[in-house]
Amino acid sequence: MELTTIWFIAIAVLFTGYFILEGFDFGVGMLMPVLGREERERRAMINTIGPVWDGNEVWLITAGGAMFAAFPHWYASLFSGFYLLFFLILLALIVRGVAFEYRGKGDTAKWRRGWDLCITAGSALAAFLWGAVVANIVRGVPLDANFDYTGSFWGLLNGYALLGGLTMLLLFATHGAYFLHLRTTGDLSARSRALGLRLGAATAVPALAFLLWTQIAHGNAVSLVLIVVAVLALVAGLALDFKGRSGWAFAATAVTIGLASAALFCALWPDVLPSTSDAANSLNHENAAATQKTLGIMTWVAIVFLPIVLLYQGWTYWVFRKRVAVERIPVA
Repeated sequence: MELTTIWFIAIAVLFTGYFILEGFDFGVGMLMPVLGREERERRAMINTIGPVWDGNEVWLITAGGAMFAAFPHWYASLFSGFYLLFFLILLALIVRGVAFEYRGKGDTAKWRRGWDLCITAGSALAAFLWGAVVANIVRGVPLDANFDYTGSFWGLLNGYALLGGLTMLLLFATHGAYFLHLRTTGDLSARSRALGLRLGAATAVPALAFLLWTQIAHGNAVSLVLIVVAVLALVAGLALDFKGRSGWAFAATAVTIGLASAALFCALWPDVLPSTSDAANSLNHENAAATQKTLGIMTWVAIVFLPIVLLYQGWTYWVFRKRVAVERIPVA
């Protein structure tokens, strides 16, 4: 297998891992005004993701770094053409991260409500925009002979991208509801499970429409298989939740996100950023790649350090695996 193929797969895996892990903490943030009926419940919700949310973002940083080093032309065209979308995502992540840190610095309910709004808005905006970004990458954008984006910001907000954003937002919210059910106790846990079932049902329609659109417009045999299994996993998650097996329902939404992401990258291959203006201007895994020497050095670095990073993050999740009990949180 060529090194360009290996690194395309590696970047796809990194983004997929980011969507699965960051997906549930985006979901928790989005659901704070819905499930957090009083201060202790909202604090419990934040505590479920407090030890891991910033670690989850390492997957994104690593994916961006790998893209920059392995496919510099892809990185340059994507980040210049999608500049405003990425700026808004970065702004949402910054506001959300600051809110986590500053929420507890004030004593008034108004102070906390303001930062809670930042957490919710930042989580929802980032989730929606990531869906739009991935959809536009698969759909393609107008590129000239120098691989420069020639479209406008509004061109990135097309129907396919907006449907992708809505799908990702709802899927992450469902994922977050099931995560809260597993990581909290009592009434908050029960309400999270019930909400997960309703959100999952609401997610099914746009998710099916988006994946069907993807397959018809851009898919291949491999993406078809992945899309079918992803849809079956989402349906299985709803059935398992209905039977009270919410742990398996959470696993099913994780599988759904993972397979849907994999299907999108398979539909993209062998391109990395198709050109809608002229197919000859499309970036693919060959003309966007770095030199073989660079890819070879990167491969050895990844072989050494990737297992260490994975073991450390796995250990983090194991340490903070216990449920957060609302009744044990002191009244503010």
